Amino acid sequence: MSSNAPDFFELDSDQREILHQADRYGRNELYPLSERMDAEEWWPDDAFRAIGAAGFLGATVSEEYGGAGMDLLDAGLVLQGFSRWNHAMALSVVAHDNLCANNIYRNGNEEQKRKYLPGLCDGSKIGALGLTEPGAGSDALGSMRTVAKRDGDHYVLNGAKIYITNGPVADIVLVYAKTDPEKGPKGISAFIVETDTPGFKVAQKLTKMGYRGSQTAELVFEDCRVPAENLVGAENEGVGIVMSGLDLERAMISPLCLGIAERALELSTDYVQTRKQFGRAIGSFQMVQSMLAEMYVHVETMRTFTYRVLSAGARMEIGEGGRGDIHMLTAASVMYAAQTVNKVLDLAVQLHGGAGYIWESEINRLFRSTKLLEIGAGTTEVRKMIISGELLKDMPRG
Repeated sequence: MSSNAPDFFELDSDQREILHQADRYGRNELYPLSERMDAEEWWPDDAFRAIGAAGFLGATVSEEYGGAGMDLLDAGLVLQGFSRWNHAMALSVVAHDNLCANNIYRNGNEEQKRKYLPGLCDGSKIGALGLTEPGAGSDALGSMRTVAKRDGDHYVLNGAKIYITNGPVADIVLVYAKTDPEKGPKGISAFIVETDTPGFKVAQKLTKMGYRGSQTAELVFEDCRVPAENLVGAENEGVGIVMSGLDLERAMISPLCLGIAERALELSTDYVQTRKQFGRAIGSFQMVQSMLAEMYVHVETMRTFTYRVLSAGARMEIGEGGRGDIHMLTAASVMYAAQTVNKVLDLAVQLHGGAGYIWESEINRLFRSTKLLEIGAGTTEVRKMIISGELLKDMPRG
């Protein structure tokens, strides 16, 4: 192996420093917000400006547009550090940074990038992605009913999107709509929609089991007139943006799971050393030690796989994605990470006993987060279909 070959098993000094700085910011600035965000579904209005001022937004956007100029692995390390301390805020950050800002950066034209990216990078604007629709679920492309009809210098959007992270607080939403319904998925286009545009409204804010501080909504478009200049890429070619964006999204969900699992292991290790039963700390019992050992192995395998796939995603060229090894790898990464963080938190609550079952406890807050990532960005079942589809793509049919 050549000396400059990528090493998926150890971070270099710069990467360790990025993770350290994100961890420190998360512990000092985001952790104090986490309990109230969960208890009240509360959103701290100044949080994104502060995160932007600290240099953590626009992670994968070049410095030319106000970003940090990091690669995908570096951005994943920021997310991992944040997720240890406030996973709800981390989810909002990845929706803003990866699904909205990075999509515009990779697929927008020069005018769009100069107009929208600086505000997204400094946190003065909050971004979101509008893809999933009521009644569509995993068949987001085939069942899409939101339409955009050209009318002079505008497109007129009509339809609805649901389960949209950052929806209630977003200033900019990257929205997918059918510009040629007869073409099905091949007739989809992407638009940058400013949320103060007449015809746009938040139909309802959704209250969730986990990630409660991360704001989620149903969005409605009623004769929403969007300037034609806000079309991202070419008309009817939005599916390529969707698929490459989903691969990057899946890669970025894995470090979120990793950060949660790391925090659960830390809390559990501390708890079993102080909680006493039968006259001694429960950490002295072999069955408790066995559960801790399982959690450790789960965390370390998540870490290795997560970093490997982030490294692969960082090399993905614009226009790639939605097919081939990276499509399979990102689906596998998030499938494994989401299922494994569920196992880690199940063991963590078991170790905490009654204390872990109480809603207000931190370990309970972490436990309630686990199911979302087996559903969002394509369900576990869809991820299995992607993996098997790539493995069997050359299999004779009939």
